[in-house]
Amino acid sequence: QVQLVESGGGLVQAGGSLRLSCASSGRIFSNYAMGWFRQAPGKEREFVAAISRTGSSTAYVDSVKGRFTVSRDNAKSTVYLQMNSLKPEDTAVYYCAARITNILFITPRDASAYTDWGQGTQVTVSS
Repeated sequence: QVQLVESGGGLVQAGGSLRLSCASSGRIFSNYAMGWFRQAPGKEREFVAAISRTGSSTAYVDSVKGRFTVSRDNAKSTVYLQMNSLKPEDTAVYYCAARITNILFITPRDASAYTDWGQGTQVTVSS
């Protein structure tokens, strides 16, 4: 099991930027594919982005392509989500998730593929 702690959320105006971080501890971070999900009030949890163990492969939901960038620093056991050109519809609690895997390049989009989750960080975008 890996422990995940998100940070970096907050209140920002539309068009602004935020950088979320997710720090991991407890296991070898580079053995995990990592994902970001979000959940808005009254809505189901939604896939946002994923990154492979080495960082060479990434995946995004269409609504954030060109605005969000997922990256990781395995030496720091941390995954990031850089969010630019934020919109009010990006308002949600953002969660990072981890999946241990032997496969270097997978970027799972299904929440059920992940075994460990952080507590979430609130992102609020005002219009």
